[in-house]
Amino acid sequence: MNAQTPAIPVAPPTASLTEAERTRILAKSALFAPPAQVDEHGRRELVGLSREELTQAVVEFGEKPFRAKQIWHWIYFQGARDFAQMSSIAKPMQAKLAERFTIGRPGVTTEQTSTDGTRKWLFQMRDKQQVETVYIPEEDRGAVCISTQVGCTLSCRFCHTGTQKLVRNLSAGEIIGQFMAARDSYGEWPTPQSETRMLSNIVVMGMGEPLYNYENIATALKIAMDNEGIALSRRRITLSTSGVVPMMDRAGAELGVNLAVSLHAVTDELRDEIVPLNRKYPIKELLAACHRYPGASNARRITFEYVMLDGINDSEAEARELVRLLHGLPAKVNLIPFNPWPGSPYATSKRAQIERFANILNDAGYSSPVRRPRGKDIMAACGQLKTESERAKKAAAAA
Repeated sequence: MNAQTPAIPVAPPTASLTEAERTRILAKSALFAPPAQVDEHGRRELVGLSREELTQAVVEFGEKPFRAKQIWHWIYFQGARDFAQMSSIAKPMQAKLAERFTIGRPGVTTEQTSTDGTRKWLFQMRDKQQVETVYIPEEDRGAVCISTQVGCTLSCRFCHTGTQKLVRNLSAGEIIGQFMAARDSYGEWPTPQSETRMLSNIVVMGMGEPLYNYENIATALKIAMDNEGIALSRRRITLSTSGVVPMMDRAGAELGVNLAVSLHAVTDELRDEIVPLNRKYPIKELLAACHRYPGASNARRITFEYVMLDGINDSEAEARELVRLLHGLPAKVNLIPFNPWPGSPYATSKRAQIERFANILNDAGYSSPVRRPRGKDIMAACGQLKTESERAKKAAAAA
């Protein structure tokens, strides 16, 4: 890193970052709460309950707490979808459990596989709301990109998903259920006991702003990290945010997963326009929160996502300003060629300009890979997720 680059002062938390502000965010989140997680027969959904909630449910059912540990193992380690599969539980007890509880998954409406191997699912929840989930395979591993909300409240101008209004938050079960359904699709049950896994990572980068659905995403990720179930290391999970600064501090304290920040601009003037959340939490506050994030070390760099928009944010001067902004912060910058979608006002930066931008960052000591678009032929690339139901509504309105 260039030692001559002046450091950016790290601002302490301001009044806007108090517990009262976090409480306000959570109260607003509650307005978009998911419906009760019960099936059409009134049976309670077990997927998405924390260990404590599952134990409480079992005890209220009249069973000993150890039953919860057995059920947890079958659901999250073995991938069981039916109590009859739980061979360590006597058949009469299996039948009693099946009368009161259910083990669900989001329903698969469509499943598409790209020519490059990327797979996308359109999942339907019990109330008929839909979200999209993507699996991105690599040579010896792969990441499942999960959604946290039906729609999105942020309206980032370059993002197709952001053109779909927020309908509601997903429950913890609907969130972790996306990963479990992806495992179903690839037959990766029980949980592999080696480091070699096809579905090796979770990236919380699908539909919605995760930190505006904090409590549900926190429960889901804790389930994913539980060593007696899905057993993903926190280093295998990346949570992306557009910069909900007060909740970044809480996520760092309670989850400690990898952090990715959707930055996309180096001035407040431009970021106010293309990432409207910046008007509430400007770049200075956002970067201060990044410095406070407990994972911000050389071993666990914060990733900054930067979509490349032709003539908008891709100049060499902006690359140099990005270097200045990131000084003193262990960071990696993912440069994302803009993925066009119908009606978008933007164009993709020219390849030569992206390379010039990347060279400035790399020369300053920041790894800056240019993300290879994946799944473009099935609208599964970054920023392209939007449910088919919403596309159909738009088409009908235009007809």
